[in-house]
Order: sequence, then C-alpha cells, then structure tokens
Amino acid sequence: MPIYKLDDEVFDFPPVNQSTSDGLLAIGGDLSPERLLVAYSSGIFPWYSEGEPILWWSLDPRMVMKPNGIKITKSLWKTIESNRFSCSFDADFEGVIRACATVPRSDEQHQDDDEDEPSPWISEDMIHAYCELNELGFAHSVEAYLENELVGGLYGVSIGKMFCCESMFSKKPDASKVAFYNLCQFLVRNNFELIDTQQETSKMKRLGATPIPRKEFVKTLKNLVNEQSLVGNWGDGSAEWKKLVVD
Repeated sequence: MPIYKLDDEVFDFPPVNQSTSDGLLAIGGDLSPERLLVAYSSGIFPWYSEGEPILWWSLDPRMVMKPNGIKITKSLWKTIESNRFSCSFDADFEGVIRACATVPRSDEQHQDDDEDEPSPWISEDMIHAYCELNELGFAHSVEAYLENELVGGLYGVSIGKMFCCESMFSKKPDASKVAFYNLCQFLVRNNFELIDTQQETSKMKRLGATPIPRKEFVKTLKNLVNEQSLVGNWGDGSAEWKKLVVD
C-alpha cells in the first residue's frame, strides 16, 4: 500500500484505515501545533528517528485504559502512601520531555523491568513542538520529585476528555508510576474518560492498559474530542474548559 505524502500547507490526513499493517499512515508535513492537534484528534501521532522525514502512525490495535482502571500493586501502593515522591503538573515540561529522551535505566531498574527506556526518537524538533503545545495549554507534564530533584515524570497531549500519554522516565524505581497514578487521579477528578497509551508495553499492561481495535478507538475518540478541553496550565489553577475546533 502506498504511503500518503502530506501537503505542507494543508493539515488533513488520509483515513486511518489506509495505514500499513504496522500502522504507518503518512509521511512529511510539519510539527506545527495545528497539525499536531488535527493528528491527535484523528487518532494519529508522529514517531520517527533523527534525520528521517516525519512519519505519522495509527496503530491497530490501540492500547488504552480508563483513568479509574489503574492497577496498583501492594509495593507501589506502599510507595504512594509513603509520600516519598512529591508530584506537580506542568511545572517543568521541558525538563520532563528532555529526560524522557535521554535518561537511561539503571541496572536495578532493568533487572525487574520496572521503569522506562529512554526515547531517542524525541528529537530537538519534537521537543520544540511539544513545548509549544504546552505553552498553548494542550500538552502537559507530571513531575515526580525526590528532595527537590526531578526523578521521574511523563508528558502527553490532552484534547477533550482524552489524554494521550507520550512517554515516561524514571531515575528512581516507581517514580514514573507515582507520576502516572497522580495523572489518573487528576483525570478522574476532571471527568476524563480515556487514556491513550498508543502501543502495547509490558509496563502499561501491568498498570491496566488493554488493546482495542482501532475502529473502536476512533469511534470513541470522535466523541471524546468533541467535548470541551481543559486548556492551560494544570498546576497553577489557570486552566479553563474550552471548546476546541479542529479543522
């Protein structure tokens, strides 16, 4: 199946069912906020390596979970209750995304498959694009601190009642899981209905994510992105519910 080449000026994408068997849908375009919002509203996300053209994906099946469906092990719950880590929202978005791109796992973390690989696909262009989305109030981070040091976190894109989780990092065991727990609590309080974790990983499966057919995901997505979006900084109380119109 031929891969669709995006127009530099028009932000539309082909139907997601035109993607290849591995989920590749389109190539080219840019990482402007307008194009990214159209992509996420359509169940599409960018994923490519430094030096490659921008590649756009829509996977089938899609890994998702309900915010209130997070699975907490006894050991993780013990860590949460200990208040070892303090968490914040949108306090250091750039610090989080740069850490996701570069922080390696320690030997201890690697042995029990506890935490996260670095994400080398997060290039400087990606960092700039998502920082701009954060400034516009659509991309958000959760930070986990230990003694005032940023030791874990995650970031993603929020549209309507959907949160698209992009990447996590940890410098200490359980740090990113505690950040994810705090994200889920926030989403439940604000009546979000779904978290998109994109592709299947053992960590997200353990936390409660399950695969669903892309057709079902896209149908659900259409309803959720038509809801008002919580736009702005999620940490300082300035965020407001706004209707997002995506052309």
